[in-house]
Amino acid sequence: MAVRLSRPPRFDAWIALAGLAGGLLLWGFGLGVRPAEDPMVLFGGRWPLLVPLAVTACCELLRRTAPRTALLIGTAALAADTMTQGSIATIVMYTDLMYAAVVYGTPATARRLPKITGVLTVAATLVPYAGWRVPEALLIGLVVGAVTFAPASTGLIVRNHRDAADAARLRAEQTALLAEMDRTQAVNQERARMARELHDVVANHLSAIAIHSTAALSLDEPGTSREALTVIRENSVQGLSEMRRLIGILREGADDREPAATPTLDGLAALVEGARANGLDARLDTEPCSVPAPVELAAYRIVQESLTNALKHAAKGRVSVWLRRTDGTLDVRVTSPYGGRDAPRAPGSGAGLVGMRERAALLGGTFDAGPEKDPDGTGGKVWAVRASLPVTDTDSAPGDA
Repeated sequence: MAVRLSRPPRFDAWIALAGLAGGLLLWGFGLGVRPAEDPMVLFGGRWPLLVPLAVTACCELLRRTAPRTALLIGTAALAADTMTQGSIATIVMYTDLMYAAVVYGTPATARRLPKITGVLTVAATLVPYAGWRVPEALLIGLVVGAVTFAPASTGLIVRNHRDAADAARLRAEQTALLAEMDRTQAVNQERARMARELHDVVANHLSAIAIHSTAALSLDEPGTSREALTVIRENSVQGLSEMRRLIGILREGADDREPAATPTLDGLAALVEGARANGLDARLDTEPCSVPAPVELAAYRIVQESLTNALKHAAKGRVSVWLRRTDGTLDVRVTSPYGGRDAPRAPGSGAGLVGMRERAALLGGTFDAGPEKDPDGTGGKVWAVRASLPVTDTDSAPGDA
């Protein structure tokens, strides 16, 4: 059996020293468990009992670092102590070794020792009584139980409580970790939501400002420049208003005014009219329908971002916005002329398509964007944005409303 030779804890050293000192004190006063003339004393005199005492005290140094080894050696020392006058200090230290073997030993040792000592206690009670038929014989089982079974049972109770406390602490740490992960995920989701909102409500106005300011700088016509500056002012005022709304949402309680209402499908007409004012030949084809608020916001933002992209990238021609509710879904389709432009009228980051796809995914819908043949049969191509948003049982959907 391998013995770990690590340095014993200071508390164990104090236990060993206290046990040895107590045994020496009792030895000095000539106090022993049995008188010298007892027939069970095979090694008479006072000196032989010091050997089991010293060995048991040394075992106390191993009570935590090598509990099984300490118990085995201590058992041998206790057996030797029964052949001498005996020392109370040796017996007390042995009970501590039994307790430590259960508390600090392996799980198998902790399970077996109470059973083994329980069987020994029962045997030490019944066998002497069966042989001697006197009540005093029962005291042998009582002593054996007090020295072996009682400390082993106490150790098992303490170990079970300790293991339960460790398990509870581990569960608490895991719960805290999961809570932190949930908090981080919620923060990241909120950041993504605000990023989509900020991009969708501001990018449209800033794109119009960039395009019309470029036109105003490139044309030396007072009338055209004035029209461009008028559009720039309108978009800057609207963009500033949207920014204030978002800042008001972020600053809870910073302003007593209610933030602006969430955009709905009723605002699509004004949105398309604004796109026409920015220079797009935009047309809206929709029918009145009632859908949950998250779906309304997602559809509105998808149309808004599609018009912004058309303003920056589309060639000259008709931009069509089409919405229909069919079979439990709201279908959104925005097409714009594709090709014929070497560079965009305003720079883009590509975040718009990502945001539209995220909005559709949050509602359990689908999103697709890309070039396709012009349905008018002219042979040209259009850039089509297609989204299908479920509208059944979506009141609790994780939308952006």
